[in-house]
Amino acid sequence: MLITKENLGDGVRRLAAELSSAYQDGVVLVAVLKGSVLFLADLIRALTIVPEVDFLAISSYGEGSGRVRIVKDIDVDIAGRHVVLVEDIVDTGLTLTYVLGELARRGPGSLEVCALLDKAARRIAPLALRFTGFRVGDEFVLGYGLDYAGYYRNLDLVAVGDLGTLREDPRAYVDGLYAGPS
Repeated sequence: MLITKENLGDGVRRLAAELSSAYQDGVVLVAVLKGSVLFLADLIRALTIVPEVDFLAISSYGEGSGRVRIVKDIDVDIAGRHVVLVEDIVDTGLTLTYVLGELARRGPGSLEVCALLDKAARRIAPLALRFTGFRVGDEFVLGYGLDYAGYYRNLDLVAVGDLGTLREDPRAYVDGLYAGPS
């Protein structure tokens, strides 16, 4: 286990307080599907402001290529508004750079990123993350929205998994991570 349920809660509440303080006049939270959904839900509940929320979904052209396309776009007009892109994890920054560019073309008043996890060790594209929950090393992480082959997304913690093991058996950690206290 890398980040416990309790530590996740503390981090989300801290980020919610930072966002609530920074955007007292309103903010549009744009979440990237599907990984950020759990984080976004907890973040919204912890805010002391009322945000507008929208979603976008992206599809990658290949692992690590940074080439993506938007397959579900936001519905709200963000021109002149404060916008925060909510992400589960930022690693190379290539995908995030693309998405930020697409949103910036729509003329928001401001555009920032709120990432639950920052995997800066893998960063290729230079990015400034204004709101960051946790910094993680160059390990493969699972849980709290992050999945492998559809497994582990609903965990209320973040765990480290071995990618080689998961490629052999995507369910390799199911028994251990879902067992709970004995």
